[in-house]
Amino acid sequence: MYRLFRPLLFSLEAERAHRLTLGVARLVQPVASGLLSSLFKYEHPALAVSCWTLTFPNPVGLAAGLDKNGRLIRLWEALGFGFTEVGSVSARPCAGNPRPRLFRLPADRALINRMGLNNEGAERVAQRLQRLRHRRPLGINLAKTHDPGILGDAAIADFCESFRRLAPLADYVTLNISCPNTAEGKTFEDPKALDRLLQAIFTVRRNLNLSVPVLLKLSPPPSSRTVFDSRLEEIVAIARTHGIAGFVATNTAPDRAELRTDPDVLMRIGPGGLSGRPLATRARCLLFYLYRLTEGRLPLISVGGIDSAEEAYARIRAGASLVQLYTGLVYEGPGLVRRIKQHLVRLLEQDGFDSVQAAVGVDA
Repeated sequence: MYRLFRPLLFSLEAERAHRLTLGVARLVQPVASGLLSSLFKYEHPALAVSCWTLTFPNPVGLAAGLDKNGRLIRLWEALGFGFTEVGSVSARPCAGNPRPRLFRLPADRALINRMGLNNEGAERVAQRLQRLRHRRPLGINLAKTHDPGILGDAAIADFCESFRRLAPLADYVTLNISCPNTAEGKTFEDPKALDRLLQAIFTVRRNLNLSVPVLLKLSPPPSSRTVFDSRLEEIVAIARTHGIAGFVATNTAPDRAELRTDPDVLMRIGPGGLSGRPLATRARCLLFYLYRLTEGRLPLISVGGIDSAEEAYARIRAGASLVQLYTGLVYEGPGLVRRIKQHLVRLLEQDGFDSVQAAVGVDA
């Protein structure tokens, strides 16, 4: 059915289609979740994953960026996602960058976005989540408020403010230290700045008497041939010293390497973060690298270019305990979640694995 509607959606400007889709979803969520669950439901014992102290019914999650304000969590559960990550949420509300700011690259099955961390802010999102009874693990992705005037100690305080408000409502928290769509750049991927941020975040966690797992979301490498980066090794070492529970790899990419889309079209679009199939190789290579750096001891969530069961399985074999989708949904529709899960079971059985967890990291 989605393939019938996709030409209509693709005839609209990308963000307008995005807003229309989410608007319709909000309208039908209260009455259609049961019907959607019966249509899309597929679970299998082999798909269950245990990470931290959480049980995920399957390893396929919704990536941050699609449901920034946590409005559709029941819908994502009905569509069969094993977990949902909302956000990025910042301490203060933010309108984001001027439009247009979202673009499709159909030839590459990719998106470019420079949304600019538009969200309702930590207070309003927290009020919504407090009323929610979610059945599956919920991650909350936090970012610094998009304001170039918030730097240094103020940036750390900003992160701590959103963590203090939202961490008690999360099953895990992801710190987005690598968003490419802000004027001030990816400040906290500097090891010294990251060290100070994590010291502050874990102090807040202790003061709140929380044990919620804290993850870091990292940038993709410049290419699949330049993954090995001494700064990344330093980031991982600092993160592990503070007690980071895992990593999300990767964020969107600012470059336009190896795209099929006409360069003139790319020039007219301008800057923004690239997501989708072109990131697949880099995301997989970074995953291998992180799995080795962490000696397979920390759960890794892989995101970027996953649009099939084969790609999801490749990430699991490369070291991912969990995977996330976003751009693949734009091109394949919500049925992608069920198809990935069904085919994953067949791939596991074909290779003699009785569970997803048994296959994690076997190629690394």
